[in-house]
Amino acid sequence: MLKLDSVHVRYGSITALRGVSLHVDEGEIVGLIGVNGAGKSTTLMTVAGVLRPAEGSILFNGESIVGPQPEDIVRKGIALVPEERRIFPGLTVAENLKLGAAIRSDRVEVERDLEKMCSRFPVLADRLGQAAGTLSGGEQQQLAIARGLMSRPLLLMLDEPSLGLAPRLVDEIFELVVQLHETGVTILLVEQNVERALEISDRAYLLNTGLVEFEGAARELRERVDFASAYFGGID
Repeated sequence: MLKLDSVHVRYGSITALRGVSLHVDEGEIVGLIGVNGAGKSTTLMTVAGVLRPAEGSILFNGESIVGPQPEDIVRKGIALVPEERRIFPGLTVAENLKLGAAIRSDRVEVERDLEKMCSRFPVLADRLGQAAGTLSGGEQQQLAIARGLMSRPLLLMLDEPSLGLAPRLVDEIFELVVQLHETGVTILLVEQNVERALEISDRAYLLNTGLVEFEGAARELRERVDFASAYFGGID
């Protein structure tokens, strides 16, 4: 479904990605892990078209997606739920959700999908007319994910969905990711909570200073505790 081949990304004189190659197959959850500054968010933003690679190729269902604007990439079937949620706090929950479908012209189907989001995320159904900025952190994360789903993505990219949440809410978010996967959503997951990410991922990539240092089955990385502790200070 998604394939990156030798992707380099630079911020001025700083090289953020140094030849990253990875793939995500349809129906998978693929984890992308590493310390802050490893290049995880840069990878997602490059796939989403926010950043452009200096070198390398990115294919989605066999078609190059290097060059199109972010909204065009959303139309192709990729949605990014960004780090720190980035909802519009002054807009209502319903307005935020409809913004997720801004690229769509099928208004009747958008309304049906809004109803589906209310069914899938009951806490949002009770707050459709409420300002999004008044929601709790966990509720805002659910809103951000639901907004991403409103574009009907083939691939959903989640950037640090558990960031800043209390342990109980972290559990809820990971359960939600698993439930979405069970409905057929393909997911590329960036997550600092390494143990939890590896529990739910089919495969994983470990990034370090813009390089892929490990790729393979998530369970294999989970078993290599000493290897991972070099980057994360140990996995309990």
